[in-house]
Amino acid sequence: MATAAAAAALPALLSGATSAVTTAGLWFTPLLVATLAYYHYDLIDPESRPIDVEVVKPIYDFIVVGAGSAGAVVANRLSEINDWQVLLLEAGGDETEISDVPVLAAYLQLSQLDWKYKTEPQPNACLGMKNQRCNWPRGKVLGGSSVLNYMLYVRGNRYDYDSWRDLGNPGWGYDDVLYYFKKSEDNRNPYLARSKYHSTGGYLTVEEAPWRTPLATAFVQAGVEMGYENRDINGEYQSGFMLAQGTTRRGARCSTAKAFLRPARLRKNLDIAMHAQATRVLIDPKTKHAYGVEYFRNGKMHVVRAKKEVIVSGGSVNSPQLLMLSGIGPAQELIKHKIPVVQDLPVGENMQDHVGLGGFTFLINQEVSLVQSRYENVPAVLQYAMLGTGPLTVMGGVEGLAFINTKYANKTIDFPDIEFHFISGSTNSDGGRQIRKAHGITDELYEKVYRPIDNRDVWSVLPVLLRPRSRGVIKLRSRNPFDYPLIYPNYLSDPFDLATLVEGVKFGLAMSKTKSFQRFGSKLHQIPFPQCVKSTQLWTDEYWACMVRHYSVTIYHPVATCTMGPAWDKKAVVDPELRVHGVTGLRVIDASIIPLLVSGNTNAPVIMVAEKGSDLIKKTWNRL
Repeated sequence: MATAAAAAALPALLSGATSAVTTAGLWFTPLLVATLAYYHYDLIDPESRPIDVEVVKPIYDFIVVGAGSAGAVVANRLSEINDWQVLLLEAGGDETEISDVPVLAAYLQLSQLDWKYKTEPQPNACLGMKNQRCNWPRGKVLGGSSVLNYMLYVRGNRYDYDSWRDLGNPGWGYDDVLYYFKKSEDNRNPYLARSKYHSTGGYLTVEEAPWRTPLATAFVQAGVEMGYENRDINGEYQSGFMLAQGTTRRGARCSTAKAFLRPARLRKNLDIAMHAQATRVLIDPKTKHAYGVEYFRNGKMHVVRAKKEVIVSGGSVNSPQLLMLSGIGPAQELIKHKIPVVQDLPVGENMQDHVGLGGFTFLINQEVSLVQSRYENVPAVLQYAMLGTGPLTVMGGVEGLAFINTKYANKTIDFPDIEFHFISGSTNSDGGRQIRKAHGITDELYEKVYRPIDNRDVWSVLPVLLRPRSRGVIKLRSRNPFDYPLIYPNYLSDPFDLATLVEGVKFGLAMSKTKSFQRFGSKLHQIPFPQCVKSTQLWTDEYWACMVRHYSVTIYHPVATCTMGPAWDKKAVVDPELRVHGVTGLRVIDASIIPLLVSGNTNAPVIMVAEKGSDLIKKTWNRL
């Protein structure tokens, strides 16, 4: 943390900075935040950054493709075996200073750290987005999407993992995977760390933001008013309300690169090659054995060989694309692109993602929310840089989480069907500078609905459909590895999904009327969506459904494009050991293997998958 001298000097600095802001009348940009964030980064995180090797050796024991939420973990755990040589390939570069600042998560989207994917136009969702295409941020950086995400640490529900097991995946039930959640974790909340559901001492730091608005407390109190408990949603029961916990460390983002790669940077048996995009897994067509990887770096194609295994950890978009480019996928799809078929498997199919309603906004009568022009100034930045606290430590503006039951949920078990992200701000809170761009909404929608309340004090909730019935697909655009794949999420194609989300919206409305929120004069922002008032009556189920279809936002949780399952499962691409069916020497370890979407955010489950997958590899080679 900050030195005693720096801490002692802070009040005077803040006083002077406040005076300067008042006199000059200036607001400060992310550039200033980044500058002082760098000071904060240096001050509290003395570990050096991972080393980008210039020369890649011709052969390794293991090649890990993708240094994201899963790949960083796998590379760390495999390189624990001193006589194993491990290569980690990453298409992007290293993290930046601005990515360390939790509240600026939205600024990382559409940046150099983002693959900047977009969905294809679809009839049921994303209607209020530019060209009816939803943005799909994916991390192109060491740490992958754990560098872009909102850092929320949520594991999902016990029944999710028991469902995986019951689909024919032994060893993946809740009682099996809890060990791997705890293996990673260093929980900084003493109350939670003492419970049997959490642990300390792991690589991944988990904690609450050190600063919060009074709205966060109101959110939890509102939940209690409505009959829900304030509880650890990652503990024995999931239904309830909680102040958000996230992957942060002393007020700064704790990505998997920071957590797992920086401590391993000096291992002689781990090489990390950045700006190295894998273009094909090399597979012997006769033996169907994976023996290496082709990758593009420094303007040239290169080949590296693997003695033991290739592990694909590119995520739910890149992994299926890479497998299909390598001849593993639906035969008809591969033949269409003149790719020789090595193994006919349903790669890219069965895709599932969390979708919710964005911009669901409530006005308040007190200056207590996260208005960007109020926190992006010298006092707030100095508070963050020197003490690791203040409004810049709030995780993308999300301060609370809740899991609730709609009328469609099975209330005989603890298996809620809607998750709420509570945000102490909304689409208007940055004056239209970045959030609207990150969400991809049209200028017309922003100008008519949100521009009139620019920089007003508000809060919002994002109702999330936890277990969608709709299924999407990822397909190749071409056989060119640099052409982005076609993404068809098919959101809300099953009417049940839309009906459930509408019930979530109505719960949010009821929550706004509790005593806890009425203390702030909460009222629904009532400028209607222009396209919805043409076809529906205001404030009816049909109107809410129209809002959902227009302001549809991904929660960045695509899974199941390389589904895990036994050989007899027609949806399966990998087996319960995460080995690609019909191909030796090749595994997939990332979100794409998840067979059924978990009831919660996916970053913690993906890290768990990587921890378990690493042990499966060690067991195969008798090193566990």
